[in-house]
Amino acid sequence: MSDLDAELVPLPPRYRFRDLLLGDQSFQNDDRVQVEFYVNENTFKERLKLFFIKNQRSSLRIRLFNFSLKLLTCLLYIVRVLLDDPALGIGWAPILWVERKTALWAIQVIVAIISFLETMLLIYLSYKGNIWEQIFRVAFILEMINTLPFIITIFWPPLRNLFIPVFLNCWLAKHALENMINDFHRAILRTQSAMFNQVLILFCTLLCLVFTGTCGIQHLERAGDNLSLLTSFYFCIVTFSTVGYGDVTPKIWPSQLLVVIMICVALVVLPLQFEELVYLWMERQKSGGNYSRHRAQTEKHVILCVSSLKIDLLMDFLNEFYAHPRLQDYYVVILCPTEMDIQVRRVLQIPLWSQRVIYLQGSALKDQDLMRAKMDNGEACFILSSRNEVDRTAADHQTILRAWAVKDFAPNCPLYVQILKPENKFHVKFAEHVVCEEECKYAMLALSCICPATPTLITLLVHTSRGQEGQDSPEQWQRMYGRCSGNEVYHIRMGDSKFFREYEGKSFTYAAFHAHKKYGVCLIGLKREENKSILLNPGPRHILAASDTCFYINITKEENSAFIFKQEEKQKKKGSAGQGLYEGSSRLPVHSIIASMGTVAMDLQNTECRPAPSGGGSGGSKLALPTENGSGSRRPSIAPVLEVADSSTLLPCDLLSDQSEDEMTPSDEEGLSVAEYVKGYPPNSPYIGSSPTLCHLLPVKAPFCCLRLDKGCKHNSYEDAKAYGFKNKLIIVSAETAGNGLYNFIVPLRAYYRPRRELNPIVLLLDNNLDSLLQCGIIYADNLVVVDKESTMSAEEDYMADAKTIVSVQTMFRLFPSLSITTELTHPSNMRFMQFRAKDSYSLALSRLEKRERENGSNLAFMFRLPFAAGRVFSISMLDTLLYQSFVKDYMIPITRLLLGLDTTPGSGYLCAMKVTEDDLWIRTYGRLFQKLCSSSAEIPIGIYRTECHVFSSESQVSVSMGDREDAREAKGPWGSRAGPGGGGGAHGRHAVGGDSAEPPLLRRKSLPWARRLSRKGAGHTGKAAAEWISQQRLSLYQRSERQELSELVKNRMKHLGLPTTGYDEMNDHQNTLSYVLINPPPDTRLEPNDIVYLIRSDPLAHVASSSRSRKSSCGNKLASCSPETRDETQF
Repeated sequence: MSDLDAELVPLPPRYRFRDLLLGDQSFQNDDRVQVEFYVNENTFKERLKLFFIKNQRSSLRIRLFNFSLKLLTCLLYIVRVLLDDPALGIGWAPILWVERKTALWAIQVIVAIISFLETMLLIYLSYKGNIWEQIFRVAFILEMINTLPFIITIFWPPLRNLFIPVFLNCWLAKHALENMINDFHRAILRTQSAMFNQVLILFCTLLCLVFTGTCGIQHLERAGDNLSLLTSFYFCIVTFSTVGYGDVTPKIWPSQLLVVIMICVALVVLPLQFEELVYLWMERQKSGGNYSRHRAQTEKHVILCVSSLKIDLLMDFLNEFYAHPRLQDYYVVILCPTEMDIQVRRVLQIPLWSQRVIYLQGSALKDQDLMRAKMDNGEACFILSSRNEVDRTAADHQTILRAWAVKDFAPNCPLYVQILKPENKFHVKFAEHVVCEEECKYAMLALSCICPATPTLITLLVHTSRGQEGQDSPEQWQRMYGRCSGNEVYHIRMGDSKFFREYEGKSFTYAAFHAHKKYGVCLIGLKREENKSILLNPGPRHILAASDTCFYINITKEENSAFIFKQEEKQKKKGSAGQGLYEGSSRLPVHSIIASMGTVAMDLQNTECRPAPSGGGSGGSKLALPTENGSGSRRPSIAPVLEVADSSTLLPCDLLSDQSEDEMTPSDEEGLSVAEYVKGYPPNSPYIGSSPTLCHLLPVKAPFCCLRLDKGCKHNSYEDAKAYGFKNKLIIVSAETAGNGLYNFIVPLRAYYRPRRELNPIVLLLDNNLDSLLQCGIIYADNLVVVDKESTMSAEEDYMADAKTIVSVQTMFRLFPSLSITTELTHPSNMRFMQFRAKDSYSLALSRLEKRERENGSNLAFMFRLPFAAGRVFSISMLDTLLYQSFVKDYMIPITRLLLGLDTTPGSGYLCAMKVTEDDLWIRTYGRLFQKLCSSSAEIPIGIYRTECHVFSSESQVSVSMGDREDAREAKGPWGSRAGPGGGGGAHGRHAVGGDSAEPPLLRRKSLPWARRLSRKGAGHTGKAAAEWISQQRLSLYQRSERQELSELVKNRMKHLGLPTTGYDEMNDHQNTLSYVLINPPPDTRLEPNDIVYLIRSDPLAHVASSSRSRKSSCGNKLASCSPETRDETQF
């Protein structure tokens, strides 16, 4: 053991325990070397340089002291002149010698010594090897002229009365002022306006010229007329202003020479200063200057950040933003990196906008530009993407960086961000409000396949309007359509509302119906005080509380409405609310009438409480005719809407069960197709931030090879849509690429609340040539959706971005006129080219109406274009107003997302549609329909999509109604009926004289034999009537010939592809109808056949969790009897 201990080598001192605790002192003392840095700054010269030059704050103090010293010397000179009494006479003595008091001389000597020492010290500190550069500086020469003579007089007393031009120190004071301003900017780390600096320098230059001239002429005229200082100042002002009265003139040649020199100097110096000032002014006009800190603290402003500012975007923002009364005192600061174009400049020069809009050229990524815009004091910041960019992902990247920069600079400023691609949305989720363009676009396009004209409905809802558009038009549909377009979504606390306060403790459905009956407002949703989620139509089991926030649709908000109480006291005295309330027009229970809405009375009879009809006939249908009808001369009654929900009066399948459960026992015919779906959430999300939605899914994921419709695989051999044998009509989506946005197109069409047997097959078409259209089954399609073609985005001409989309849609419209085509454009002004007809007089009349509405200041001038009114086309830029309105209505984005199906909040309803058939016309009015839906299925109607025949009323249009055309055809002989819808429709005035001028020569040659036969058949008609009849029939033949050529073209391609031609309907042209949207029409609006009513249906799963399994199963058993009729009445 001792041997082992002897062999152990002792640890080195560095590893001993004591050294590990205390450290190796010898190592620290021997190896470490202390290094001092910047020892060159410890010298006396460097310390002086740091104090006088480098340090901004100390240097600023030195500059201020120097400036004050120079002003003091000029003031002492003026004092010396006032105390001077020169001897009279002509000669050099009064010019060279002056009278200087001893006290004044002593002060001037002290000031001169201080100035001299300071100048020499600065020369020493700024010396860099070239002494002559420092000596021959103008400032140094002037300093020596004004200081050295005073120092010499200390040692030579006879020179104490020698004249010294101390007034030249004004130029040194000007130089010190410029340096002081520069140091001031460096000290506070802020850049003052260059325009202010240049104006200050120009003013100082003028002041120095006038002061130098005044002092010089006064001193030289001591040998002449002995002018006073004031007289010399008067002479300089008159001379420099080029007035030249001539009452005061210099008498001796030295003063005359000085005047000449001063004028020459002014002619050289002042133009240079003015040139610099004009240049800065022009640059300021381009960059926009600054928004002052004082204004930012006393006034309210918002900032608009864009990549490039176009006139359309600017006017949309300004018109929508300033449409709200509470925003009239706000200022808009535009921050844009590009130079203002001519159109924007002209608009911002209008007094209406020039006082409220400030344009700043700068980047949101620079803190200096954000400071110029006073971002930290802004009420909000709107960041918009450039949708005209070819690469939309790059545009989103720029938007994301701007949002990050603003959030970093001003974390308390609310952000309103627009994103183009949904996959980039999660980068800006910190923003208060975010609108994703592709999400909304695809959701609206998808919903338009189920609820027609959904884009038009949403666009009208989010635009601010007074409903005055089209009120001067002779067309009835334009007046009604324009008035209903003024409806918007508003909110109010229920306890503070005159609309809804009386319904506290009542069901939501009861409040919605009675508020619509009494006031004409449509209650669509609410928000609990303890819950931040907005619920659309929470159902009749939701009891209203005073703290609820109600959301309603109306022409104006309640605070801006006037109430005229006429019969309230009379109704209170009667006290019999259950009697016949609607027995006569003189006894209508209109408690309050909104001044802007007019009469909102309803024509309902005998609405006393009675049990709901059950059993037999159409008892399960929502709109079915009731079996008990009192007297035969009276219209059928409708069950009243109960204050508290009663399950016996409601269709259980609409509230407590899944609407697709009626297919749990399918028929043999459709058993296979129905059993293919299961309900669940999509297993894969295409991007972060997508809202989970319960959907109909396939139980097993389909192989990728089976997704190609035009190519067979080992699983099936189908190569066209006809071979698949789809039960329902197709929905075709024509797009360039299958982007992530298509997820938002598919989800609303496969949502769990859509009945399974109404699910339409979706076909994605990436190439829209004729062969591809025919192979994908366009003749079996119900809707064709054309997505904006991104490849045509061009920075050279923005308005040509829609060229490819417009031409493609026009081609499909001509080939398949009966097909419902919906598309989206970049620019709203291009909607006039959709379904374009060059000789259509009615379209020309609508164009004139649009221009007139735009001149009247309407924000919805494009609304009367037939494709937009019918929901066939929309522009996603119209939804920019959704972001702007969120500044005042922070609930608009959540409500819009709920309506579009982008978000699914538990307990919130969804948007759907129901078609009014001939059997439903017994209801007669929209108000009675409102009551029927509320009492039977707890659905809230919000509008009507109406389709009617053309009825031309403009005197400038050569057209007739469809009924007159049909009568004329029957009276004119067989050719009139044979022309049919292909040529005799004439829906848009295509029978006008000269309408055949655009026909190709081939069609004219082919139609010549038909025209000869027509002339022989019409030989019996004489006079003007016969000629008119022949011209009309000739035009119809021309149109028929064009349709025949197009039909032959399509059929030949179908035969070439091996497709059957039986499904191609070549003559079904719907040009004789127009469609439009009526939002929240008055209750007395008459229902018409084929009206499609927009409904907000309550969530079918809202109460499933709280219901027992037995009730759910019993409801499922009742579905077989009540649901088929309901589904037949509800057509999508």
